[in-house]
Amino acid sequence: MNYPGATILPFEGKHPQIHETAFVAPGARIIGDVTIGPEASVWYNCVLRGDIHRIEIGARSNVQDGSVFHVEGPRPDTDGSPTIVGEDCVIGHMAVVHGATLEDRAFVGMGAVAMDDCRIGEGAMLAAGALLSPGKSIPPREIWVGRPAKFFRTQDEAQVEKIRFQTARYCDLARRHLAALRGEAQA
Repeated sequence: MNYPGATILPFEGKHPQIHETAFVAPGARIIGDVTIGPEASVWYNCVLRGDIHRIEIGARSNVQDGSVFHVEGPRPDTDGSPTIVGEDCVIGHMAVVHGATLEDRAFVGMGAVAMDDCRIGEGAMLAAGALLSPGKSIPPREIWVGRPAKFFRTQDEAQVEKIRFQTARYCDLARRHLAALRGEAQA
Protein backbone atom coordinates (compact mmCIF):
# COMPACT_ATOMS: atom_id res chain seq x y z
CA MET A 1 0.00 0.00 0.00
CA ASN A 2 1.11 3.54 -0.68
CA TYR A 3 1.37 6.01 2.22
CA PRO A 4 1.39 9.44 0.53
CA GLY A 5 3.59 11.95 2.29
CA ALA A 6 5.00 9.42 4.76
CA THR A 7 8.63 8.35 4.74
CA ILE A 8 8.99 4.55 4.81
CA LEU A 9 12.66 3.54 4.71
CA PRO A 10 14.64 0.32 5.04
CA PHE A 11 17.74 0.29 7.20
CA GLU A 12 20.54 -2.23 6.73
CA GLY A 13 18.27 -4.66 4.91
CA LYS A 14 15.32 -4.43 7.33
CA HIS A 15 12.15 -3.06 5.78
CA PRO A 16 9.13 -1.77 7.69
CA GLN A 17 6.22 -4.23 7.62
CA ILE A 18 2.91 -2.36 7.59
CA HIS A 19 -0.39 -4.22 7.54
CA GLU A 20 -2.61 -3.27 4.61
CA THR A 21 -5.34 -1.99 6.98
CA ALA A 22 -2.98 0.22 9.01
CA PHE A 23 -2.92 4.01 8.60
CA VAL A 24 0.36 5.91 8.34
CA ALA A 25 -0.21 9.67 8.09
CA PRO A 26 1.70 12.11 5.89
CA GLY A 27 4.81 13.34 7.64
CA ALA A 28 5.30 10.13 9.62
CA ARG A 29 8.75 8.54 9.43
CA ILE A 30 8.93 4.74 9.66
CA ILE A 31 12.50 3.42 9.48
CA GLY A 32 13.99 -0.07 9.59
CA ASP A 33 12.76 -3.00 11.67
CA VAL A 34 9.23 -1.76 12.37
CA THR A 35 6.04 -3.83 12.26
CA ILE A 36 2.64 -2.11 12.31
CA GLY A 37 -0.38 -4.38 12.84
CA PRO A 38 -3.94 -4.45 11.51
CA GLU A 39 -5.96 -1.25 11.92
CA ALA A 40 -3.12 0.38 13.86
CA SER A 41 -2.43 4.04 13.16
CA VAL A 42 0.67 6.20 13.19
CA TRP A 43 -0.26 9.87 13.00
CA TYR A 44 1.21 13.06 11.62
CA ASN A 45 4.90 13.76 12.28
CA CYS A 46 5.61 10.63 14.31
CA VAL A 47 9.02 8.96 14.11
CA LEU A 48 9.40 5.20 14.59
CA ARG A 49 13.09 4.38 14.16
CA GLY A 50 13.90 0.67 14.33
CA ASP A 51 17.55 0.88 13.43
CA ILE A 52 19.36 -0.86 16.31
CA HIS A 53 16.46 -3.05 17.52
CA ARG A 54 12.85 -3.71 16.54
CA ILE A 55 9.59 -1.83 17.06
CA GLU A 56 6.23 -3.63 17.03
CA ILE A 57 2.84 -1.90 17.08
CA GLY A 58 -0.10 -4.23 17.77
CA ALA A 59 -3.53 -4.33 16.18
CA ARG A 60 -5.72 -1.25 16.60
CA SER A 61 -3.11 0.63 18.63
CA ASN A 62 -2.59 4.30 17.82
CA VAL A 63 0.54 6.42 18.00
CA GLN A 64 -0.63 10.02 18.01
CA ASP A 65 0.87 13.12 16.44
CA GLY A 66 4.49 13.99 17.09
CA SER A 67 5.34 10.89 19.12
CA VAL A 68 8.82 9.37 18.93
CA PHE A 69 9.58 5.65 19.28
CA HIS A 70 13.11 4.35 19.42
CA VAL A 71 14.95 1.38 20.93
CA GLU A 72 18.05 0.46 22.89
CA GLY A 73 20.55 -1.59 20.93
CA PRO A 74 22.70 -4.44 22.22
CA ARG A 75 25.54 -3.59 24.60
CA PRO A 76 28.12 -5.76 26.35
CA ASP A 77 25.74 -6.25 29.31
CA THR A 78 22.40 -6.66 27.49
CA ASP A 79 20.74 -7.76 24.25
CA GLY A 80 19.11 -4.34 24.10
CA SER A 81 15.48 -3.29 24.43
CA PRO A 82 12.94 -3.35 21.62
CA THR A 83 9.84 -1.19 21.75
CA ILE A 84 6.80 -3.47 21.86
CA VAL A 85 3.24 -2.11 21.86
CA GLY A 86 0.41 -4.59 22.41
CA GLU A 87 -3.08 -4.47 20.97
CA ASP A 88 -5.58 -1.65 21.56
CA CYS A 89 -3.03 0.72 23.10
CA VAL A 90 -3.35 4.50 23.11
CA ILE A 91 -0.22 6.63 22.88
CA GLY A 92 -0.98 10.33 23.26
CA HIS A 93 0.45 13.24 21.31
CA MET A 94 4.19 13.97 21.70
CA ALA A 95 4.91 10.86 23.78
CA VAL A 96 8.38 9.28 23.80
CA VAL A 97 8.64 5.51 24.09
CA HIS A 98 12.23 4.24 24.13
CA GLY A 99 12.91 0.52 24.47
CA ALA A 100 9.75 -0.09 26.52
CA THR A 101 6.92 -2.63 26.46
CA LEU A 102 3.23 -1.72 26.57
CA GLU A 103 0.84 -4.57 27.24
CA ASP A 104 -2.63 -4.71 25.67
CA ARG A 105 -4.85 -1.68 26.34
CA ALA A 106 -2.01 0.32 27.94
CA PHE A 107 -2.28 4.10 27.78
CA VAL A 108 0.59 6.59 27.53
CA GLY A 109 -0.58 10.16 28.02
CA MET A 110 0.37 13.26 26.05
CA GLY A 111 3.99 14.24 26.50
CA ALA A 112 4.78 11.24 28.69
CA VAL A 113 8.12 9.41 28.50
CA ALA A 114 8.64 5.65 28.95
CA MET A 115 12.34 4.76 29.03
CA ASP A 116 14.46 1.63 28.48
CA ASP A 117 13.21 -1.67 29.89
CA CYS A 118 9.98 -0.17 31.25
CA ARG A 119 6.77 -2.14 31.19
CA ILE A 120 3.26 -0.68 31.27
CA GLY A 121 0.80 -3.40 32.24
CA GLU A 122 -2.50 -4.35 30.68
CA GLY A 123 -5.04 -1.55 31.05
CA ALA A 124 -2.50 0.61 32.93
CA MET A 125 -1.84 4.31 32.37
CA LEU A 126 1.24 6.50 32.36
CA ALA A 127 -0.35 9.92 32.84
CA ALA A 128 0.24 12.97 30.64
CA GLY A 129 3.66 14.51 31.18
CA ALA A 130 4.87 11.63 33.38
CA LEU A 131 8.37 10.12 33.20
CA LEU A 132 8.75 6.39 33.77
CA SER A 133 12.46 5.92 34.49
CA PRO A 134 14.47 2.95 33.18
CA GLY A 135 13.45 -0.50 34.36
CA LYS A 136 10.24 0.56 36.13
CA SER A 137 7.01 -1.43 35.71
CA ILE A 138 3.43 -0.26 36.08
CA PRO A 139 1.23 -3.19 37.14
CA PRO A 140 -2.04 -3.84 35.27
CA ARG A 141 -4.75 -1.20 35.71
CA GLU A 142 -2.62 1.17 37.76
CA ILE A 143 -2.24 4.89 36.99
CA TRP A 144 1.19 6.43 37.55
CA VAL A 145 1.80 10.19 37.50
CA GLY A 146 4.67 12.67 37.90
CA ARG A 147 8.39 13.02 37.11
CA PRO A 148 9.55 10.50 38.13
CA ALA A 149 6.29 8.59 37.83
CA LYS A 150 4.80 7.07 40.97
CA PHE A 151 1.65 5.09 41.76
CA PHE A 152 -1.47 7.27 41.92
CA ARG A 153 -4.41 4.84 41.99
CA THR A 154 -5.98 1.78 40.37
CA GLN A 155 -8.39 2.09 37.45
CA ASP A 156 -11.83 0.52 37.58
CA GLU A 157 -13.51 -1.25 34.66
CA ALA A 158 -15.23 1.96 33.49
CA GLN A 159 -11.86 3.68 33.14
CA VAL A 160 -10.36 0.76 31.21
CA GLU A 161 -13.44 0.89 28.97
CA LYS A 162 -12.50 4.48 28.08
CA ILE A 163 -9.23 3.15 26.65
CA ARG A 164 -11.24 0.74 24.48
CA PHE A 165 -13.45 3.65 23.38
CA GLN A 166 -10.39 5.72 22.40
CA THR A 167 -8.99 2.79 20.42
CA ALA A 168 -12.24 2.37 18.48
CA ARG A 169 -12.44 6.13 17.92
CA TYR A 170 -8.92 6.22 16.46
CA CYS A 171 -9.62 3.24 14.18
CA ASP A 172 -12.62 5.12 12.76
CA LEU A 173 -10.70 8.40 12.56
CA ALA A 174 -7.86 6.68 10.68
CA ARG A 175 -10.32 5.33 8.09
CA ARG A 176 -11.79 8.83 7.65
CA HIS A 177 -8.36 10.46 7.28
CA LEU A 178 -7.33 7.84 4.74
CA ALA A 179 -10.52 8.44 2.76
CA ALA A 180 -9.90 12.21 2.85
CA LEU A 181 -6.31 11.74 1.64
CA ARG A 182 -7.61 9.61 -1.23
CA GLY A 183 -10.24 12.23 -2.09
CA GLU A 184 -13.12 9.88 -1.36
CA ALA A 185 -16.51 11.29 -0.45
CA GLN A 186 -17.59 10.86 3.15
CA ALA A 187 -20.98 9.32 3.90
